[in-house]
Amino acid sequence: MNLLRLIPAVLLCLPLIACGGTSSSSSSSSGADASATDTSPGKAVADATGEIGKSVKEATDKAREEIAKGNIKISSDKQPRAEITPDGRFLIAGKEVETTPAQRRQLLDYRGHIAGIAQDGMEIGVAGAKLGANAASEAIKGVFSGDTDGIEKRINAEAEKLEAQAKQLCNRLPAMLASQQALARDLPAFQPYANMDQSDIDDCDTNKVVNR
Repeated sequence: MNLLRLIPAVLLCLPLIACGGTSSSSSSSSGADASATDTSPGKAVADATGEIGKSVKEATDKAREEIAKGNIKISSDKQPRAEITPDGRFLIAGKEVETTPAQRRQLLDYRGHIAGIAQDGMEIGVAGAKLGANAASEAIKGVFSGDTDGIEKRINAEAEKLEAQAKQLCNRLPAMLASQQALARDLPAFQPYANMDQSDIDDCDTNKVVNR
């Protein structure tokens, strides 16, 4: 990632950021009060980033709760929607498929893989959003401080952490594929929904690199 490429776009945003960052005050406000209020562009971006982060956290917390307590939905072309319940029942078009205790354990195992990967994906999404917001904030600081090289190094370090998270997600896929294959073998009704194959793992390994 070349931080210098961000600077022209940041400069275009500065008037809007500056307006958003100033707070109104009466003409009788003292100089001390005015100096105590940080209306810099960097502060405005930081405040906006904090609000975005709060909203994202609330959304992901809700999604995690839904994953933990709700049915996990599975789709397949030309097939009615299937679901795996939190207690391991298998539903097709809302109707429960008869299963043995062993098959329910397999369903729960597969559900656990789906839930884990979904949660990892959310963590990566949140981290990516923070990285983008921090990059904008750091770019503005670089415009005023001239320390573009140092800022780029910091952003690249955060991007490397994000790449490591993506690698961890990819590393979970082989176990998920094995769980899906075992379930498809032992529960015929599940076979049409076993759409994952080795190419999904290969594609994840190929696409996990974060461009910098």
